[in-house]
Amino acid sequence: MSEWRRFGPISAGGGWLVDELLFRLLVDFEIQKAQRLRYSVSIVCFAIEPASAGNGEASPPSSSLAESVTRFLRGTDAVASWAQGWLSLLLVDAETTHLASILERLTARLETVAWSAGGACYPRTATRAEDMLRQAVDLMDRAKAEGGNRLYVAS
Repeated sequence: MSEWRRFGPISAGGGWLVDELLFRLLVDFEIQKAQRLRYSVSIVCFAIEPASAGNGEASPPSSSLAESVTRFLRGTDAVASWAQGWLSLLLVDAETTHLASILERLTARLETVAWSAGGACYPRTATRAEDMLRQAVDLMDRAKAEGGNRLYVAS
């Protein structure tokens, strides 16, 4: 049991916290399922800028941020913390039109100061997991470069 807890997914009362490898696998499986059942799957890559939280404290490390984010997601969703310092969110049955409101609620609850995000959606913007992830990362980087506090969604 302790091995599963140590290496497997962990639920923090909402979504699931997983590692990068499991995240990629979950996205692949979820796309296969979405193809059969005809629903949408979205990925959001989300970075909190290293800024002071306004009270003299630095922003939390991505692992504790990932745990916080999972509390505000549904039990069907997953979050992975990447070595590069950003998070990726797997949002099941979420269209591109839903992503702005999801991020708005999330950033308000996390009381973030500066953030950047990019999103992609099956089947609207990509049909493969790798393409979705690449789109979301590229758009997150673009949002960072253009001043942050914005979400760009693939079209």
